[in-house]
Amino acid sequence: MDVFRREFLKRAGFVIGACATAPFSRRSSDVPTGANPEFFDVRSFGATGDGNSIDTPAVNRAIEAAAAAGGGTVRFPAGTYACYSLHLQSNVLLYLEPGATLLAAETPMEGTTSGGYDAAEANTGDNKFQDYGHSHWHNSLIWGEDLHDIGIAGPGRIYGKGLSRGAGHDTPRAEAPGVGNKAIALKNCRNVLLRDFSILKGGHFGILATGVDNFHIDGLTIDTNRDGIDLDCCRNGHVSNCTVNSPWDDAICPKSSFALGYARATENITIASCYVAGCYEVGALLDGSLKKYGPEVHVPRTGRIKFGTESNGGFKNITVSNCVFEGCNGIALESVDGALLEDVTFDNITMRDISGSPIFLRLGARMRGPQGTPVGALHRVILSNIVSYNAPGPLPAIISGIPGHVIEDIKISNVYLQHRGGGTKKMVAIEPPENENKYPDPHMFGPELPAHGFFIRHAKNLEFTNVEIAYGAPDERPAFVITDVDGADFFRIKTPAGSAGRVFSMTNVSDFRALATRGVKDAEYDRVEAKML
Repeated sequence: MDVFRREFLKRAGFVIGACATAPFSRRSSDVPTGANPEFFDVRSFGATGDGNSIDTPAVNRAIEAAAAAGGGTVRFPAGTYACYSLHLQSNVLLYLEPGATLLAAETPMEGTTSGGYDAAEANTGDNKFQDYGHSHWHNSLIWGEDLHDIGIAGPGRIYGKGLSRGAGHDTPRAEAPGVGNKAIALKNCRNVLLRDFSILKGGHFGILATGVDNFHIDGLTIDTNRDGIDLDCCRNGHVSNCTVNSPWDDAICPKSSFALGYARATENITIASCYVAGCYEVGALLDGSLKKYGPEVHVPRTGRIKFGTESNGGFKNITVSNCVFEGCNGIALESVDGALLEDVTFDNITMRDISGSPIFLRLGARMRGPQGTPVGALHRVILSNIVSYNAPGPLPAIISGIPGHVIEDIKISNVYLQHRGGGTKKMVAIEPPENENKYPDPHMFGPELPAHGFFIRHAKNLEFTNVEIAYGAPDERPAFVITDVDGADFFRIKTPAGSAGRVFSMTNVSDFRALATRGVKDAEYDRVEAKML
């Protein structure tokens, strides 16, 4: 097993210390006699793994000993280790062996004077520009701050049984003393590896990474009742081969909050070959039953990949590719707090049973940030090779800026959007509110919109190529509603047979072209005040 772990670290590129061998030649005085100085078994430090005894002191001693030795692997053999806050250290890898479960212990009874998770640390921004969960890291099962070369790996499990889900949920208040609300929280760290383990019920966040650079998150399975993976103000990282079921909140969520006390972009990120869902009962993914919530159960079925909502610092140079969505919300790109969202691509995405709008691009002015921050921007986005099947229909894909601040330079190609249909003539007359300052969500414009394919408002330089809109039942709404748009090219657009005369509904549109579009003669207009094609 020792040889395997050594090879694992080499393959992962996980360098511990300046040299892979020199640090291990030193033996910490804290290492039990006879223990391997490279691998620190938590049982050797007093952990029981019986699921009842609190193993926090023993595990933290093992981590401290590994760090004092210059680095090493802290081993969790098969067993259940009930713990409160564990403190990561630089140059240390936690390895969860097969059959090992790191259990977030139940919060002590209210009024207890000792025990429980670490207190939430002071934060210069506190909750002023982001919610409580994003503002603190120490009140977590596993946390690290200002560290380098750290990791958690192995086929074991993290079970956040005792963690709070945050405000509005049937769990202990996250703000109460001794309560933890995150499975893993990292702040201002670099060179981070998270690989192969699973998380069941991760609290408010399965993983909250804030200001983390040079990271690899690979092969995780997360079955949780709030957010799965939040990448906040992070740079130069990769998320791959992960499965996240998060019916109550977002699955994989790049953010750029003000939690560090300044605006920092999330940039140079790849998200690839992941499966996100919001349809399974929590735990049903991990136990293999794959039992889905029935229609009688009210659950948000969120489970998506979303950029935002916290959007102070921006999102730059990010790709999302080869991902599958099921029974959850669709793609969401949001800049509402002054962020510059630019140079983003989504490619090779399949979505089934989407619970709302399949595509949501929103530039708004919520402006949850320092006074005087200007409205942000959302531009240079490419969405290609996307299929969405069986969306409910009342909400189409949405691209919406606000008056005076347009979404720009969007290219959408090779897209198939199918929904259940049923839109009525009455819906055609809907005039959605602007809601410039409102929390961004597809439902912010109402339960229904006047288009069944794309609702587009306040935008510039759009290009749609090889896009098909389909439905299961007839829909009386136009496929595209386009308002206050400058520059819109449509090539090879396909809508259901009989859509002639209600493919495009245009108001205040300039520089419009439609070519090779079913039911529409090739058309080019310099300016249109109001027209239906």
